[in-house]
Amino acid sequence: MQYDVLVVGAGVVGCATAMELGKYSLRAAVIEAGEDVCTGTSKANSAIVHAGFDARPGSLMARFNVEGSHAMPKLCERLQIPFRRCGALVLCFNEADRPGLEELLLRGMKNGVHGLRIVEREELHELEPNVSSEAIAALYAPTSGIVCPFELTCAMAENAVRNGVEFFFDTRVESIAREGGLWKLETAKGSFEAPVVINAAGLHSAELNNMVSDKKITITPRKGEYMLLDKKVGGMLSRTVFQLPTKMGKGVLVTPTVHGNLLMGPTAVDVEDPEATNTTAAGLESVMQRARKSVPSLPGNRTITSFAGLRAHVEKDEHDFIIGEAEGAPGFLNAVGIESPGLSAAPAIGAFLAESAAYLVSAPANKKYDSTRPEVCRPNEMTVEERAAFVAEHPLYGNIVCRCEQVTEGEIVDAIHRVPG
Repeated sequence: MQYDVLVVGAGVVGCATAMELGKYSLRAAVIEAGEDVCTGTSKANSAIVHAGFDARPGSLMARFNVEGSHAMPKLCERLQIPFRRCGALVLCFNEADRPGLEELLLRGMKNGVHGLRIVEREELHELEPNVSSEAIAALYAPTSGIVCPFELTCAMAENAVRNGVEFFFDTRVESIAREGGLWKLETAKGSFEAPVVINAAGLHSAELNNMVSDKKITITPRKGEYMLLDKKVGGMLSRTVFQLPTKMGKGVLVTPTVHGNLLMGPTAVDVEDPEATNTTAAGLESVMQRARKSVPSLPGNRTITSFAGLRAHVEKDEHDFIIGEAEGAPGFLNAVGIESPGLSAAPAIGAFLAESAAYLVSAPANKKYDSTRPEVCRPNEMTVEERAAFVAEHPLYGNIVCRCEQVTEGEIVDAIHRVPG
């Protein structure tokens, strides 16, 4: 099968790219090894839209984080995705660490993040009364937000299909070769060809790069374990609360979710197996202990689930995304090492890659582009009267499948039948 552009990977970056490709008049497809969109790193992360104060000024992480953060509110409104600009606090626990806080402030200002300031103890505890009394100050980032990563990825995939992009699941790429100006991808489900390939394969993106480029890349899977608390304690925080970051990442955070829960995590442990998404007793105990440094009153008995995700950490000194044409591989565009703030940066990365691909194949704008997705039914947002009337007409929406989150059979059936399936 021949296309103008092939995207490998249906995570948040792959689906953002697919959505943006729909704005051009070209034939595009997404090839995904998993059974659905959002089955890898994109399904297990902190669900935070970072403001952009942490990344090194001048880096791709800084650029795409800030651009993505700016784009997120309108994107979520257009695609009917829950999003909230809740703000974030980075806690400082002693005067010796204050220079680190000031360095983050300076970085954020250089990166173009608006509204950053340092708040002292009294204001900090007015903003978040449940934060530890040992915290003496914090960096306040009012533009930080929270989103649902599953809905974001699914919505972008739905919009891509609405504009002609095709999806192929359970289709792992086994080899890549260049023949007659085209990239030929061999999979268990046959061959795919295109002059442009976009490598958004997450933890496996280095493998694809190394098939086509002499400049090899190594990815180390970095496991992060999380705990999700019941909605009954979701009001303990109004903002995302971080601790000062280390070389292993932004550390354990505590954050509200757009659905009203509290999320804690992640740990950061390098592993060898890119499929090792098991949780561990030691990891979850570490999450709780470290989260309680920020919010001492967190109740462990309100945990409703735990999970682990893997981030694609690139072994290189400058710690940055690898985005753009692979060395010695014309038309092969990389999105490699997309770890935090990858979720925040995804809309901007997708726009950049799609524009680059469209330029390479000289694709004009799609005059029939549709910026929406099919309407989503949300019984949770209805009044009691509205819901009763709706259920009377659509009985499946009266069958509760998940009591904690009030998910109905009707919503599940709707999801199964929505494109791309």
